[in-house]
Amino acid sequence: MEDFLKLDKQLCFSVYVLHREIMQAYRPILNDIGLTYPQYIAMMALWENDDVTVNQLGETLQLDNGTLTPLLKRLESKSFLTRNRSKTDERVVRIQLTRQGRDLREKASCVPVQILESMNMSLEDMQQLKTLSDKVVQKIKP
Repeated sequence: MEDFLKLDKQLCFSVYVLHREIMQAYRPILNDIGLTYPQYIAMMALWENDDVTVNQLGETLQLDNGTLTPLLKRLESKSFLTRNRSKTDERVVRIQLTRQGRDLREKASCVPVQILESMNMSLEDMQQLKTLSDKVVQKIKP
């Protein structure tokens, strides 16, 4: 009988190691453009949809406000975005990219290719991995 409690049989361990390796691949590449990984994904979301609320960005990134607010403060201190309270509802904070934040997109455009190269993966393999990962996430989330 197969022992399913062996570490090498565990999906969770494989995903954990993969996550760690991917983050290590991103670190030096993102250091070159002055971002951490959480800041990078926030900026990517804002490059797609600028002028959103903190809650909208949190939904997109699947992060709560307690995690998102300090991240946004750091991006604001780097002059990549502004945060402004709504005049009609002070509970609502809108996020808008600055010129410097929009310009950073061009500097970051090399990141995906550099990640592929650093991980020694083909675009097709990366797309298959992402498709499978997305499928698993959809099945897990209610």
